[in-house]
Amino acid sequence: MIHINEALQQFHLSNGQISYIFHVMKNGQLGHLYAGKALRHREDFTYFQSYENPAPSTTHVFEKDHSFSLETVRQEFPVHGKGDFREAASIIVDEQGEFVSDFVFDSFEVIKGKPKLKGLPATFAEKEKVDTLKITLVDRESSVVADLTYSIFTDLPVLTRSVKVSNNGHQPAKIERLMSTTLDLPDADYEMLHLSGAWGRERHVKVRKLEQGIQSIGSLRGASSHQHNPFLVLQREDTTEHQGEAFGWQLVYSGNFLAQAEVDHYETTRVSMGIQPTGFQWLLQPGESFQAPESVLSYTNEGLNGLSQSLHDLQRKHLINPSWMEKERPVLINNWEATYFDFNEEKLDEFVTEASKLGVELFVLDDGWFGNRNDDTTSLGDWFVDESKLPRGIGELSKSVKAKGLQFGLWFEPEMISPESNLIKKHPDWVIGSLKRANTFGRNQRVLDFANPEVVSYLYERMSSIIEEADLDYIKWDMNRYITEPYAASVENQGEFFHRYITGVYELYDRLTSNYPNVLFESCAGGGGRFDLGMMYYAPQAWTSDDTDAAERLKIQYGTSLGYPLSSMGSHVSAVPNHQTLRSTPLKFRGDVAYFGTFGYELDPSQLQEEEKEEVKDQIRFFTKHRSLIQQGDFYRLKSPFRGLATAWMVVSEDKTKALVGWYQPMNQPNPSAHRILKLKGLNEGFEYKVNGRNNHFGDELMERGLTLPTEFNGANPGAERGGAFQSLVYELERNKAKKMND
Repeated sequence: MIHINEALQQFHLSNGQISYIFHVMKNGQLGHLYAGKALRHREDFTYFQSYENPAPSTTHVFEKDHSFSLETVRQEFPVHGKGDFREAASIIVDEQGEFVSDFVFDSFEVIKGKPKLKGLPATFAEKEKVDTLKITLVDRESSVVADLTYSIFTDLPVLTRSVKVSNNGHQPAKIERLMSTTLDLPDADYEMLHLSGAWGRERHVKVRKLEQGIQSIGSLRGASSHQHNPFLVLQREDTTEHQGEAFGWQLVYSGNFLAQAEVDHYETTRVSMGIQPTGFQWLLQPGESFQAPESVLSYTNEGLNGLSQSLHDLQRKHLINPSWMEKERPVLINNWEATYFDFNEEKLDEFVTEASKLGVELFVLDDGWFGNRNDDTTSLGDWFVDESKLPRGIGELSKSVKAKGLQFGLWFEPEMISPESNLIKKHPDWVIGSLKRANTFGRNQRVLDFANPEVVSYLYERMSSIIEEADLDYIKWDMNRYITEPYAASVENQGEFFHRYITGVYELYDRLTSNYPNVLFESCAGGGGRFDLGMMYYAPQAWTSDDTDAAERLKIQYGTSLGYPLSSMGSHVSAVPNHQTLRSTPLKFRGDVAYFGTFGYELDPSQLQEEEKEEVKDQIRFFTKHRSLIQQGDFYRLKSPFRGLATAWMVVSEDKTKALVGWYQPMNQPNPSAHRILKLKGLNEGFEYKVNGRNNHFGDELMERGLTLPTEFNGANPGAERGGAFQSLVYELERNKAKKMND
């Protein structure tokens, strides 16, 4: 998959789905030639690089060659201070403050397989499924080296990139900016799509036309954030869900990030993604190295849905913990919205007994089981069982739960500490923030210094002790407060704090998941505040949002699906009125939305009416029947909640013999359109499908003509089959093996 012309110093990565081509330019730096749909290989791609005669004001590298200017040429690793006035991939300064900027080609290496990134999560694959190219660049004056690593997978239109900078010189150097990826595209005829929002309305789809200047998203919060997700798409203006060209980028990182598209005065576009430079400065002593996070680049000419499916496959097959790639996720129930902090053994026993009757498979005890935690003002950090609530201990509670046939899980918030806690009295130096200045308040809690290895080791000891005592099957790892006053006594250079913090989080995750591989971790950050590939590497599913209102979840789950698979989305049925919006929706509507995720419940089962209990049993039976399809199938978005009243999506099995379709309309309208056809996707044209076990339709009919929805009430047809607010329909499709369409 890696073609190299050593004489011309050209590199072509291609797997038949994507091509990525670059070369060494005449000044020794790397020039970008092409990225996009796969091209057949040829020995010389030199003509892909055009050198325009620039304006008189343009800088040029060589005195007598005015046509070669870094201001106008497309590059692979653009540097600062050498005549390219666009945003650079790197800004590195030496001890005198001079820019380290002459990174020229030194060597290359082809690696079968994909090396791990030290201290960071990254994609992986068997050696026969991925090839890696390492390009070494060197600044000969300072002896600072940059290793650019490119990996291409055999079966996906995906390329991953990362950068490692090493100081092989004799003086210190400071990294002030280091992007994991930079791609220069030859035009600006794109729309920028990203996922933005806030707590309770995460990952809403935003689209804007590229214009001259910089359009960026990012985070300075210490986490990837509710506000912006480390996911960026450039799509052609005529691109839809199912046709057209698009590039997508993701960052395998959970801390501060920057993703941007810069359109210059010649209408070329530079896309950059990496660690947020603001507040970042890394000191490299002689002999030291710094590894930047991995980035993912995906390409499609089959619309946004094609892009999403490639990313879903990458994450399910080459990112998440192998223990959970094929393993079905349990249907869980969480007690938080049912009890909050007010529970004891008797109340939990009744809760679990009722849940077991419904068919729930996992009970999760949320906040309040430790320290003296009766509200959110105390005890974070004191990870010892509250014996006033659980006098027999957490181990006995677990045994009781498991005796009823359920697995057992616990909530932790290990990164936080309460101002009222035993831990803060013992270790005030473990808390982030200056002792000399006033500190910002947030959620009645402070943040522990995860840049300090002692903190990580302490928390590993406490959490591993609880895991073993309770024989845990599941952990919900929460993080409810962003980082302010980013100062840590354990860090000498405070510009390194944010990155050292998140690598400390990864270190604790790594130790726990390595030693307890059968424990299912679900990440959470006030809901969806850290929904990213860095977290997914350790925790294969995430709490998608604290907002469990099914009507609002349509937008949240639809937007999330652009970059992340259904198997990563924690999606539950909650009580009504909803605790976040006070909206009441039918139990059927809530279940029909939550099916398309990991599925579970956030309610008190003892408060359900008998008919509701029977409906919940049916929901659980329905989900478990289709669980493998939902977790492993190909997902198709059919109707966007951002563009109309209705939302629709479906998931299709790999062999196309089964499918599940969801259609939703939260609000009704007077005298609705008589048009009620839903066109499906992803089916086999020649297969005949039974729809809900009854009507038979061939795949081509369902995709080209469409599925007929029931008649809607229009004010004058009392026999209508549906109407009102919160309408939802779920269709089961299964191939009728007895029939096959004639050729």
